[in-house]
Amino acid sequence: MEPDEQDGVAAWWDMVLRNLGSIPHSCATLRRKIAAQYNSFCSKSLKEHIFPPLMDMLIFFNFFKAPFLVDLKDPELKMSHTVNFYIKVEPGVILGIWHTVPSFRGQDAQGQDRCWYEAALHDGNPIIVYLHGSAEHRAASHRLKLVKMLSDGGFHVLSVDYRGFGDSTGKPTEAGLTADAICVYEWTKARSGNTPVCLWGHSLGTGVVTNAAKVLEEKGSPVDAMVLEAPFTNVWDASINYPLLKIYRRLPGFLRTLTDALKEDKLVFPNDENVKFLSSPLLILHCEDDRTVPLALGKQLYEIAHNAYRNKERVKIVTFPPGFQHNLLCRCPTLLKTVREFLSQQWA
Repeated sequence: MEPDEQDGVAAWWDMVLRNLGSIPHSCATLRRKIAAQYNSFCSKSLKEHIFPPLMDMLIFFNFFKAPFLVDLKDPELKMSHTVNFYIKVEPGVILGIWHTVPSFRGQDAQGQDRCWYEAALHDGNPIIVYLHGSAEHRAASHRLKLVKMLSDGGFHVLSVDYRGFGDSTGKPTEAGLTADAICVYEWTKARSGNTPVCLWGHSLGTGVVTNAAKVLEEKGSPVDAMVLEAPFTNVWDASINYPLLKIYRRLPGFLRTLTDALKEDKLVFPNDENVKFLSSPLLILHCEDDRTVPLALGKQLYEIAHNAYRNKERVKIVTFPPGFQHNLLCRCPTLLKTVREFLSQQWA
């Protein structure tokens, strides 16, 4: 703090102590708690109090719960042959999920309950657990378009809202989102029989996918496949390219403050390190005109993975021409074919 600020706080604190001295001795515990809070506050600079929560807000952006006025409990209003359900990850954390069955099973799904949908995971059609990026929730329009495309292509899709997103409870953290992904993947595998399950992450979700995949690999249960759409190398590289932050990059000390805040908040999402320990089939998808996460980061991640994988055929990158930017790859007419061909080859 600045000297003038410290003098002002010190004077205020002296006044507090004088007032507390008149309180009966039974309030000694309260005085100790207040003193501890004061010491904790003064031990950090103002930027240390502000930047970590600010980075939380910018990385997750989960307070922006668009589209608004959507009843997440009734997905049929937005997506046909879909059911809503919830999974408890841990005390205080319950995730909202939409399960969309393949379109050709739409007639069978009419009027069915959650139990029918759960049993359908065993029907042999491939399953995708979709882990979205920051902001909004599972009913966002570009996410619905992707789900519809995958459903039309014969996939089951589980659209997950992490803790703190949509109607899911809890507060988002990197460790928390990773635990959410592992929980949903293991829940799905327990019900899918021999049907393969693919983790698909978009943007922030790519970091969640590789975090979860690394944990599962270490447990001896590597994921069946991964699709990383618009991935970054790590959240530090992604943050300095984030449109809202680019204008501040030239300010003295800004990058140092940014990295310190990310470390304080334990936000890393190290895709570049995680892929070195993975063996599961990995497909990277990236658009040439992505301005949120530049294509260069996707290519760099591919090179790291390709060099680390023993079986080079398990790693592939596909780039798409301008026009789809960061969120609109779902509009690309060749996307479904690209994904189906890769997964079919890997799962043959």
